[in-house]
Amino acid sequence: MIRIHKKRKWRILCLKVTLTLSFFASLAPVTALAEEKPVNPPSAQDIYRERRTLYDQISAVSGVPWYYLAAIDQYERTMTTAHPKDRAHEDRLTGVFFEPRRWTGILNPDQQDKDPISIALFGGLGLDGTGDQMADPENNVDVLFTMAHVASKYGLSADDIGISLWNYYENTRAVQRIQQFARIYKHFDKLDLTQHAFPLPLGTVYSYRSTWGTSRSWGGRRIHEGTDLFAPHGLTVRSSCYGIIEIKGWNPFGGWRVGIRDLDNHYHYYAHLSGFDKGVHVGSLVTPGQTIGWVGSSGYGKPGTQGKFPPHLHYGIYRDTGLTEWSFDPYPSLKHWENEERKALKSKKKKNTSS
Repeated sequence: MIRIHKKRKWRILCLKVTLTLSFFASLAPVTALAEEKPVNPPSAQDIYRERRTLYDQISAVSGVPWYYLAAIDQYERTMTTAHPKDRAHEDRLTGVFFEPRRWTGILNPDQQDKDPISIALFGGLGLDGTGDQMADPENNVDVLFTMAHVASKYGLSADDIGISLWNYYENTRAVQRIQQFARIYKHFDKLDLTQHAFPLPLGTVYSYRSTWGTSRSWGGRRIHEGTDLFAPHGLTVRSSCYGIIEIKGWNPFGGWRVGIRDLDNHYHYYAHLSGFDKGVHVGSLVTPGQTIGWVGSSGYGKPGTQGKFPPHLHYGIYRDTGLTEWSFDPYPSLKHWENEERKALKSKKKKNTSS
């Protein structure tokens, strides 16, 4: 018979007690969870405030301006080609996602590695931003601190950051989008830039219906990539979003047209205009409701061609997928913005009447 040392007996007894208590704890009534008060989800303003605090903190230690961090984060958030795992983490404060092999190093045998020393040894990008000796790709601070390091690889000037970003994305379109977003964030100095406006003034005469996808023949067989809003010649056309003017000028199909890029990486296309507002230039920043031009009937020919169809605004929205752009039906968005703006005007009118 093998004798067991008394200390060993005591350790075994303690282990059995611990396992027993853990087992019974797992059988705790589910009703206990129901007694806990539900935690209200954070509001949009709370999220924006937390993000801005995070951007400012990382900016202070990295030297990368907060608006570049916000722009990179937002660009990553808008990418439909991002890893599906990242898309499932909607509760994450940041939208930045690193592929495991980029985070830990392509030759690292442990793709779950969180040791910053071994990650660096295998050429991974993951860094410890919190000081807990772990480089966690699920930690907001670690992720953004790492991205700040990536963005400042060649320096902190706008050109240097652009080169660093190209070195990371190897995509000129990605660098352009991030630089556009950075300009918007820097100019308005806030993150909450999601408001929209209907592209035509409410209370004026106009009509529209869903015409996206219908056939077109001028210039070859194609589909209609937008919604036509019929209105009197010369009616004001407004920006529907915060954004930057990416294109202005003549297009054989759209006539005098303007293209605006917003922070959702949507390209808003306004065509058949009769003219542009004097403040509209490529690179200009715009706000919801700002005048950009006037309804016309230009297009379907060489520059200056007018009157081949009734006056109307062709409004389209295109989504950037990183390498290409594709159009989607803007009608639901137009109806939503129209209704929301109408509600806001009624609310404002009611408030002014009661005061």
